[in-house]
Amino acid sequence: MSTLAGREFVKMNGLGNEIVVVDLRRAPGPVGAAEARAAARQEAYDQLMALYPPRGVADVAIRIYNNDGSEAGACGNGMRCVAALLSAETGNTALGFETPAGLVSCRRADDGLFTVDMGVPRFRWDDIPLAKAMADTRAIDLEFKPSGAPSLRTPAAVSMGNPHIIFWVADPAAYDLRRIGPRLEHHPLFPDRANITLAATPSRRHVVIRTWERGAGLTKACGSAACAAAVAAARIDRTERKVTVSLPGGDLAIEWREADDHVLMTGPVEYEHRGRFDARFDAALLTDAETE
Repeated sequence: MSTLAGREFVKMNGLGNEIVVVDLRRAPGPVGAAEARAAARQEAYDQLMALYPPRGVADVAIRIYNNDGSEAGACGNGMRCVAALLSAETGNTALGFETPAGLVSCRRADDGLFTVDMGVPRFRWDDIPLAKAMADTRAIDLEFKPSGAPSLRTPAAVSMGNPHIIFWVADPAAYDLRRIGPRLEHHPLFPDRANITLAATPSRRHVVIRTWERGAGLTKACGSAACAAAVAAARIDRTERKVTVSLPGGDLAIEWREADDHVLMTGPVEYEHRGRFDARFDAALLTDAETE
């Protein structure tokens, strides 16, 4: 039987970024790519957050799956959702998570918002990673010419636990990101694929973005992309280090803290419903998921 068969889950969202949380702490098991895809067919999600017993001092260990079955290193909106559930369970306002990108801390404020410490951004070409050496990742050597819209060129590249590419544009809504995104996500320059963001900076304290999320597609909100865009903008002095990032699903407060270079993301979460995965998550179902 598969790990997710018959398991309860909680459906939540962070600014419309659809998150499914499944608690595997009492009966841990691996979640395969085909199983994650099958789960997304039953309960549509952008990311699935699987909770495991921590190995160290953290409250929980988390594995993050995109709806195409691939794993992600970070998911800021998903972290806030997990923090909301664990905070309600334990009463704690400060929480720590073990993730593939490292230890992540989160705290709940009195106003009900959650702040995630997304850690230090990485800029070296081989840390992002890129397929070839580039000395300055503030503006990498890449140009893409979409049909019916201005060329996209010299984007910024940042890792926030996963690879992000940010193109500066006058209007992110002027591009058909649903068509552009898959081609750029799989560009040969990005060996691990990449999250593709179109960003504008209408003021020094405001960034507007749309994101094609690696492994998930066009999303209403990508927390790590909001962090990456805010950092990329501050690196070239388009903005201050503390900004509001507007996404299709709403606003996030992002601060690239000068004292230690950590990126803090603050935003809301929303509970949707509870459910249970089909007990018939058997080999036939997984085989069907593999072929879709």
